[in-house]
Amino acid sequence: MTMIHIGVIGCGSISEVHFQAYEHDPRATIYAVCDLNEERAASKAKQFGAEKVYTNYLELLADPTIEAVSICTWNNTHAEIAIAALEAGKHVLCEKPLCKTVEEALRVEEAVRRSGKVLQVGFVRRFATNTDLLKGFIDSGDLGEIYYAKASILRRLGNPGGWFADHSRSGGGPLIDIGVHIIDVCWYLMGKPKIKSISGNVYNRLGNRSNVKNLSFYKAADYAADQNTVEDCANALLRFENGASLMVDVSFTLHAKKDELSVKLFGTKGGAELEPELSLVTEKLDTILNIQPQIDHLSFDFVHAFRSEISAFISCCFGEQETLAPVEDGVELMKMLCGIYEAAEKGHEITFE
Repeated sequence: MTMIHIGVIGCGSISEVHFQAYEHDPRATIYAVCDLNEERAASKAKQFGAEKVYTNYLELLADPTIEAVSICTWNNTHAEIAIAALEAGKHVLCEKPLCKTVEEALRVEEAVRRSGKVLQVGFVRRFATNTDLLKGFIDSGDLGEIYYAKASILRRLGNPGGWFADHSRSGGGPLIDIGVHIIDVCWYLMGKPKIKSISGNVYNRLGNRSNVKNLSFYKAADYAADQNTVEDCANALLRFENGASLMVDVSFTLHAKKDELSVKLFGTKGGAELEPELSLVTEKLDTILNIQPQIDHLSFDFVHAFRSEISAFISCCFGEQETLAPVEDGVELMKMLCGIYEAAEKGHEITFE
């Protein structure tokens, strides 16, 4: 196999970077496109030169020419499509989150084991240049033991609406949509310690603030101002079995002066900020030093990271490497996300065996 034939399932906004990244990689050809909206699927197929157009993903999966798929659909369909794809003998790149529940995640994990195929979860920040470089510093021991991390992704006004704001399809709001990214990248850089306990709070106090004027924000294709059943803000403290802890807060809307993205890690020999720009803190000659690497992408570069992610996925499909974002990690992230929601609903800390 010198060229891998790709099927893209779901033609919403995130699919665009998948299409572009596959088009950029000479080892892949976009062979088929599937969307419930046939006109939209046909438009994408024409744009990227795909031969086949489907409105039913099962028909796409039955096509023997297709060897791998990207799943870019609503969260509530991720598990069923991933399992069907694996059972059809396809490799799978599934957008984050892996699914909506831990039970679904475990079923996907079992399907991966039965099939022997690759499933890569769309934890795209793992593939960013700044993350990769920081991981190198951590693995070489420059930061010592990472025992604390703190991450925020706060939007003043940024509820995309549409399916993002429909709990039945999304499974939640900013926590499961954007919070998953910063929780995952911290956990990944901390060495993926096993979760021990979670405290969390979820708020729905402001709604989607669709009344606000003079401030633009991204809106989903099916945006409707009167539809919103997800939280607008969440925060959590996650404790791990190795004694490390992670504090996180996220929002779609918040009475804040400005949007905020911050990812920080602290170790016994040094610390680091991954976002908004990569920098390190250490000590030499009893003096604290701030260090900033000279690299092209100090912060997360959207296009470059997706290209790296999909390039790695294709390499995994060819058997050239192991995936950096395996299904097991998707399961663990679902435990954390669902754990935060559960702790918030119960009003007390929850623990894991």
